[in-house]
Amino acid sequence: MPAKLDLVRSIFSIFLLLTSATSLPAQSVSPTAPAQAQAAVQRALAHELQTAQDPAHPMRYRLRKSSPRLTSTKEILETQDGAVARLVAINDQPLTQDQEQIEQARLDLLLGDPSRQRHRKQSEEGDMGIVLKLLRMLPNAYLYQYAGPGPAGAVEKFTFRPNPQFSPPDLESQALTAMTGELWIDAAQERVTRLEGHLQQDTDYGWGLLGKLDKGGWIVLEQADVGNHQWRIVRFKMQMNLRVLFKARNIDTTEEMTGYTPVPVGLGYRQAIQMLRAAPAGSIQGSR
Repeated sequence: MPAKLDLVRSIFSIFLLLTSATSLPAQSVSPTAPAQAQAAVQRALAHELQTAQDPAHPMRYRLRKSSPRLTSTKEILETQDGAVARLVAINDQPLTQDQEQIEQARLDLLLGDPSRQRHRKQSEEGDMGIVLKLLRMLPNAYLYQYAGPGPAGAVEKFTFRPNPQFSPPDLESQALTAMTGELWIDAAQERVTRLEGHLQQDTDYGWGLLGKLDKGGWIVLEQADVGNHQWRIVRFKMQMNLRVLFKARNIDTTEEMTGYTPVPVGLGYRQAIQMLRAAPAGSIQGSR
């Protein structure tokens, strides 16, 4: 996914950061007390500003990304130098010999040129900076309301809608004024399990005056406990129509993250490449 589209995902991912560590005490929120729901979200946001860049729990996982044109599967390993990826399948089939040679050559180039990995880490940090900026705006940007039990019984449902009193300070935050949706929270662990968001109007975006997201786009994010009370995004779907200058692009993508496994803190990217090369790719179908 190009960097600009990664930024779209980063901005919408802040809604999962919204409640992903403390989060909403179910017993303190009632259907008749929207002010309590608002306060609970604000408390969660204050904690997220402290934990959003937590380096203490790096993971290795498998990412399967599909669109109408292509499906790719990668092994991802998080390091202190940024994430490192190895392509292991295309359209759910193991790489051919030629494809594997190309991938190994790419990893060799990465090993021999640290500036490539530095550039990737800088890009990740830039996206995170935008996420943190928007995260600080969320207490004022939205109105949150408790909406009763969710479909799974132990899950509580909340809705959010733009706060008409919120004035976005820049184009990057303009999208916050157009999103409405719902989120579900696991009452036992007090964590977000699912979020749905919908664009209610055309929205200017932060790529110049002619950058727009069209009305009708939507996202779905699902999160789960992947072990030891570490919660991660496990599924992400987005359908958006993006217009930049005079070009339009329809974004129709699904990402599934599986097989989360902790890795040592302080791991370097060169060590990560060795680990990705040493371990067999495994069963493509079984990892889905």
